[in-house]
Amino acid sequence: GYKMIPALDGESGLRLAKQKKPDLILLDLVLPRVHGFEVLKKLKEEPETKGIPVIILTNLEEMGDVEKALELGATTYLVKAQYTLEEVFEKIKKSLGE
Repeated sequence: GYKMIPALDGESGLRLAKQKKPDLILLDLVLPRVHGFEVLKKLKEEPETKGIPVIILTNLEEMGDVEKALELGATTYLVKAQYTLEEVFEKIKKSLGE
């Protein structure tokens, strides 16, 4: 029941977030052009996007990456290999208050 707006790189993701103002953003950290941490930082600096919940969904498992993402304003940090699709949907619902 969700509508997804895909972005192929961090640069287009930032542009789309500003234009479309989605209810939630699923963000990988390993992206072409602009790294996911930079995307997250810019999202949280911009008045029109700072309130959008951002769930990091990546394969990077370093504790430092988790801490950095949460410090930059991520709502949740999920490692792809550790969650089923159903569990990811549950996290999305929770982040949206459903």
